[in-house]
Amino acid sequence: MKYTKVGAVSLGCSKNAVDTEIMLGELSRLGFTVGANADEAEIIIVNTCGFIESAKQDSLDAILEMAQYKKTGACRLLVVTGCLSQRYPKELREELPEVDLFWGVKDYPALAEKLFELMGGEKKDRLASSRAIICGSSARLLTTPSFRAYLRIADGCDNRCTYCAIPLIRGGRRSVPMEKLLDEANALASSGVSELTVIAQDTSAYGTELYGKPMLRELLLRLCEIEKLHWIRVLYAYPNTIDRPLVDTISSEKKLCAYIDMPIQHISERMLRAMNRHGSGEHIRDITDYIRASSPDFILRTTVMTGFPGETEADHQELMRFLSEHPFDRVGAFTYSAEDGTPAASMPDQVPHELAERRLGELMAQQQGISLELNRCRVGSEVEALIESVSLENDGSFTALARSYAEAADVDGMLLLRGRGIENLPAPGDYVRARITAAKEYDLEGELIQAVEPNGEK
Repeated sequence: MKYTKVGAVSLGCSKNAVDTEIMLGELSRLGFTVGANADEAEIIIVNTCGFIESAKQDSLDAILEMAQYKKTGACRLLVVTGCLSQRYPKELREELPEVDLFWGVKDYPALAEKLFELMGGEKKDRLASSRAIICGSSARLLTTPSFRAYLRIADGCDNRCTYCAIPLIRGGRRSVPMEKLLDEANALASSGVSELTVIAQDTSAYGTELYGKPMLRELLLRLCEIEKLHWIRVLYAYPNTIDRPLVDTISSEKKLCAYIDMPIQHISERMLRAMNRHGSGEHIRDITDYIRASSPDFILRTTVMTGFPGETEADHQELMRFLSEHPFDRVGAFTYSAEDGTPAASMPDQVPHELAERRLGELMAQQQGISLELNRCRVGSEVEALIESVSLENDGSFTALARSYAEAADVDGMLLLRGRGIENLPAPGDYVRARITAAKEYDLEGELIQAVEPNGEK
């Protein structure tokens, strides 16, 4: 082959990261050398996000940054994939002539074949099988640390929220058959993964179109049977399909982290209707109360939006009161962004950006206090923690960045652990016992007590 070294930049959510891992795994299988640094890579792939305006700008900035390596590095082919490339191929080609190939999410299975064509190399017999890679693939090259991985259980979405372009980009929900997911999870566990994070655009609706009803609970129980998995957690669960049996299962199963990410976006009934959010504010209140009652240690994460068209000050204050009276441990928030082709983009009563930003600031200032109070309640408790990285000091002490069941990778805060003695030095991927000694708004501090083996035994 003319060019063989491939580097990649993955932007946006963890679901996009899985796309990158599948692409890299397939290219590696076909003989490419993947994982090269940007200055050494002969082919650079930028996997873009196109969810909201700020994500689009981040993607454009990354493309322009990587384009510089065509002048200063070894780059000969600059490839742009992902949601942004799927949505705006014509516009991007006109604005970014330095890019050699724009490739959308619906064409991922043929990417390797296209790269061979651009390189002028001979196509390999193995290319035919590459057309099977879309979702649920065990042939992935992990971009996460070797001890943790994401399991994407579906692609696309059927909810059709009026502000969201994901269905326009990725289409309707396509759940991966359960047996295929279990094969993938077993392969990940056999490779050394002990923490598995279950993701989709709407995890709690998993399997509806395959099995006639949501099957997330059943999938989680099957995943718990995989011996080498130690922690399993759930992100992106749509509120209306979170029910009491699912909560009971997450609360009671040892391997399932008592943690759920439930993006509500708003609590005002009129805002939920305008957003075309299924379910109701009443259900959100009821299931939140039930989760809190099921276990005092259950961690709740959510995402909310400010400045949606027609949002009044009364709507905003209702959301503020709800978050105060039903405190979430973690809250991500963003201002509404008008996305091309979505119903909300043409709605009347668009909220000025400055007002949406003010409301966002008020909401997050309140949430900082809530998060700090909830974190302070954990001071003095002992937790199991997964080591992410370790730094050894000259005086024999060490610090380690870790996470307990209460902190999801890549989106939540960290637990900073301190200890002494080379004999007590943990390694990334180890599970340890720790005592929480101090709390901040998002991060915690603690001290190492003792190591725990990956199977949970001391």
